[in-house]
Amino acid sequence: MSAAAILLFEGGIADLDAVMRVMDESFDPRFGEAWTAAQCAGLLPLPGVWLTLARDEAGVAGFSLSRAVGDEAELLLLAVSARAQRRGMGRMLLDRFCALAAIRGAERLHLEVREGNHAVNLYERAGFRLVGRRRNYYSGPDGRTYDALTLARNATLAA
Repeated sequence: MSAAAILLFEGGIADLDAVMRVMDESFDPRFGEAWTAAQCAGLLPLPGVWLTLARDEAGVAGFSLSRAVGDEAELLLLAVSARAQRRGMGRMLLDRFCALAAIRGAERLHLEVREGNHAVNLYERAGFRLVGRRRNYYSGPDGRTYDALTLARNATLAA
């Protein structure tokens, strides 16, 4: 699939079913990273929050959920369904987050990711650097816990 075959567009509460399908397909439940529909629905109407969806020839296959407050923006969730991974969709969503955050006045960008998640490489290639760690932040259904890495970068960084 080429990047040209991927369409990014803004979403909203009406797209929650598609978001949850992608979340179910992309987050392994053993790590406890996925959000619930209620968590997403509660956040979407808040000021400064935006949802970006990625569609390929088979439908919605990725999304990012973000928020901006003052001069900072946070990437809350980024997911690409297993069938569409490793094709540039995640990077497109990340680049869109960075661009929209800068347009909204953000000077600093943040995100958290589970240590060991393969997306860490994507974020580092985009200029994000480790600035903190939350020990035992994620909790799987078996009781195992996993650290969250806090990554940040300047909004104007050319990645």
